Amino acid sequence: MVGIIITLFALRLGATPTFIGLMSSTFYISLFLLPLGKILSRRFSIIGIFSFAWTARSLCMLLAVAAPFFDYAGKRSTALFLILLGVLLFHLIRGIGMIGNNPVLSLLASGPDRGSYMTQIQIISSSIGMFGSFFIAMILGMEPPVFIFSILLGIGVISGVISGAIIKKVPEPDRPKDGQGMKLRDIFKEALSQEGLKSFLFILFIVVLVSGITRTFVVVYAREVFEHNDGLISLYAVFGGLGHLMAGLIVKFLVDRIGAKPLFLVSVILGFLSLIPAIFFPFSAISNMAGAILFMVFLFFMLNFGFLGSEGIAQTYFLGLVPPEKMLDMGILYFFILGMAGASGTFLAGLFLDFLAFAGLSPFAAFKVLFILMFILIAIALTRQHKMKALGSLPLTGALEVIFSFRDLRAISLLDRLNKAQDSAEESVLLGELHNTPSHLAIDGLLDSARSPKLATRTEAIRALEKLHKLSKKAEKALIDDVNNNPFTTAYISARILGNHNCVSSIPNLREYSRSQDYMLAGESIIALAKMKDEEFRPEIEKLILETQNPRLMIMGSEALGIYHNEESVHVLLDILRGKNPPPYLQDEVILAISAIVNTQKKFYKILARYSAAELVTKNSLAATLAMDEVEASLEFVKTALNKKKAKLNVSIITSFAESFHSAVEKMMRKNEGAPFSRWILEFPGEYSKVAESVKTVFSESVIDDELSVYNCLRLLIVHWASQELRIWAAVIK
Repeated sequence: MVGIIITLFALRLGATPTFIGLMSSTFYISLFLLPLGKILSRRFSIIGIFSFAWTARSLCMLLAVAAPFFDYAGKRSTALFLILLGVLLFHLIRGIGMIGNNPVLSLLASGPDRGSYMTQIQIISSSIGMFGSFFIAMILGMEPPVFIFSILLGIGVISGVISGAIIKKVPEPDRPKDGQGMKLRDIFKEALSQEGLKSFLFILFIVVLVSGITRTFVVVYAREVFEHNDGLISLYAVFGGLGHLMAGLIVKFLVDRIGAKPLFLVSVILGFLSLIPAIFFPFSAISNMAGAILFMVFLFFMLNFGFLGSEGIAQTYFLGLVPPEKMLDMGILYFFILGMAGASGTFLAGLFLDFLAFAGLSPFAAFKVLFILMFILIAIALTRQHKMKALGSLPLTGALEVIFSFRDLRAISLLDRLNKAQDSAEESVLLGELHNTPSHLAIDGLLDSARSPKLATRTEAIRALEKLHKLSKKAEKALIDDVNNNPFTTAYISARILGNHNCVSSIPNLREYSRSQDYMLAGESIIALAKMKDEEFRPEIEKLILETQNPRLMIMGSEALGIYHNEESVHVLLDILRGKNPPPYLQDEVILAISAIVNTQKKFYKILARYSAAELVTKNSLAATLAMDEVEASLEFVKTALNKKKAKLNVSIITSFAESFHSAVEKMMRKNEGAPFSRWILEFPGEYSKVAESVKTVFSESVIDDELSVYNCLRLLIVHWASQELRIWAAVIK
């Protein structure tokens, strides 16, 4: 009744921009009657006022319904007056009823999905508006008779009366505890004393001012500058409604995950950018019908997408900014800001356009000046955005990363589906997909599932947390609780995650569970402590793996000692091999842990893999062959490196060690004579070595130790280490 149709109606009757601005400003002037609604709410129910106002305002539009009859009678000025009076009364009575708007929305939108609920209302509204505009466009066609507007407005009156009756079914919201609330002066005083609220209201004022002007006068722009007919302009309104709908769908999808503030700012920025094409649109392109239509479609879509979208999310932000007990009072302030911005903006913009026309500017030039002013105002508003409170939202840059991240958007989609899952099997599937789509936005949803009574659901949720790059404090606490409360099930996964994310607050708990009866939990706790470099607890781990008879715990303890990289632990690992027939898989893990300590694991792993594969498949040992390959490769490297050296004395020393290296290793691997290689290790200069003398001593003893000499994989490791040491010496010596 008061959207694009009433503007087109007035333009058909010859209304000027000033008249359009005055008529549009009544929408915002009505908001100043909220205090009257507040006074009435002391004696009547808020819902009662709401319902009565919605019915009465619709009936007032019967004045506009009668306007075409006066126009046919030749009284056009009376017809325009009836339209203005009907619209004015429609909005003034609406202003009284709006006292219930924010309290009702605050009541119905309570809970963690407040933003989504609020946006759902916007989506419904914009969807109906879009289809309504399409319906109107089809009826208006090219240039329909004026009485068609009476029929359309009559349908609106009937719809309004029905909606007034439906509002009675809404629950009565809570009132201020003292029954009176704050005085208007005190409301303004409190709002201006809060920097965050004051900055938001300043930005909101400018956004609403620009939004009201652009969305009102873009209809006049299409009519006066491009000379498009009513049906075509109504069709543009369909795309405007589509823009509003798209904004609502995007906000609904994202608002509960990234927060209201960044979405509000993104919407404002999009509205800001949509003004640029209007500023630079060339006059010569107006006559190009196809180009002009595409431009107007874009302009209607983007202005509604940006500015109407920002107005919608602004209310969600405001509801989060103001405590519920002050919502009735602060709601008045909110609508006062809307009223002042919209009323002054639309009325003054109409006067401004008429003034420019009086000054001799063409409609095209006048609108270009108007769009430039709007652009400047939005730029000023955006300079204050950093003073708005975050309210738990992501920063603007973080929000943009989410918006342009397929992974984060998919995680949000999966979380929405997870919230609607009907059974644990579906939950497990979705949590498995979240595991493959790591996103920090999923943390809260995953934590809810991590408390599930079903093991499969809990396991998948915790596994999904493992893939995240960073854990929140809430997530750390949830994982520590899982370690404490769920042994033999998911506790070991939580212990692993705590170690991977360096959660030092969990160290006391992990120390305690390193001796748990749940050996998986004990093992993961040990590895987690090693990853967090809890050096103080390392001796306890050494003691534990020598005492336990559990091979799995021995393996995990060996891995932990490898992570510590402490050379004092080498003798402890060798003591495991001295035990009674350690299984092959334990031998391999111990050897790899030692190689990690002496910094050769990456290269030695490939050698050990070839050795193990040959042992498993052919039952023939490749130990001697692999060892001699290592020796020959290192000697070739030494020869090449020494050719570039100038110090002959140093070269001759290395050459001597290289020659004896080949002989010593061959005797050990082919004749089982370890003494020459043991002496070679002890005599090897430690000046450039990357390990301590204690490691050299342990290795030299190991190759002649009868208990250890049976392990070819250990001998391979020591040969590989020695060849690496020889390479280092040859490379760095001068």
